[in-house]
Amino acid sequence: MKIIAVIPARYASTRFPAKLMQDLGGKTVILRTYEAAKKSNLFDAVFVVTDSDLIYDEIVSNGGKAIKSIKEHESGSDRIAEAIENLDVDIVVNVQGDEPFINTTALEKLIEVFDSSKSRKDKVDKVDLASLMCEITDEDEINNPNNVKVVVDQNGFALYFSRSVIPYPREKNVGVRYMQHIGIYAFRKQALLDFYSLPMKSLEASEKLEQLRYLEFGKRIKMVETAEKSIGIDTKEDLEKARKML
Repeated sequence: MKIIAVIPARYASTRFPAKLMQDLGGKTVILRTYEAAKKSNLFDAVFVVTDSDLIYDEIVSNGGKAIKSIKEHESGSDRIAEAIENLDVDIVVNVQGDEPFINTTALEKLIEVFDSSKSRKDKVDKVDLASLMCEITDEDEINNPNNVKVVVDQNGFALYFSRSVIPYPREKNVGVRYMQHIGIYAFRKQALLDFYSLPMKSLEASEKLEQLRYLEFGKRIKMVETAEKSIGIDTKEDLEKARKML
């Protein structure tokens, strides 16, 4: 089973323009993310796919592998699908470009979902893609629309994702756990290619969540729980925290 990591990297960012090219301890954020993915030793290859000449040159000039997007894309999945269409690969892991502190343990658990030697083959075959989630208990975090929530069935497959509070707490003290979606995915190649050819429907358009396209077209998303939330760089304040961590 050939597994690669792809890091979608847009130069533009609404909240923090050019964040991937910011300095983080003497290297750019995107280069640190790329190097962390390589050092994890989980992947047969690591690529950055980008619409930016600056980001492309940053990776290639430092000995890395980068792919330049040909088309404009609405989502990271679209950008990755275009890049891997002609690559010989079985599983594609989407690593976020603004998350240089990669949680290797969580990625290992994500990849294991597709390993028939560690899971029953009949269950593995039902998984089109897998993603991460963690429990949140703080009421402000639960109500924050920037924190995407997910509900799953008894086998851990996603039922729905929303920026709203799901499930709605009409009844208290019934044992509901609120799970935040962490936007790191592992895809079967065919699931990505299918996504690329399918139109955006109303749920995805309303919530602005690309994972809803998979659900709307019947794809099965296996959710893997992790105890640690990812550390992303979305604001200048996040960048300062990352510098202190480093």
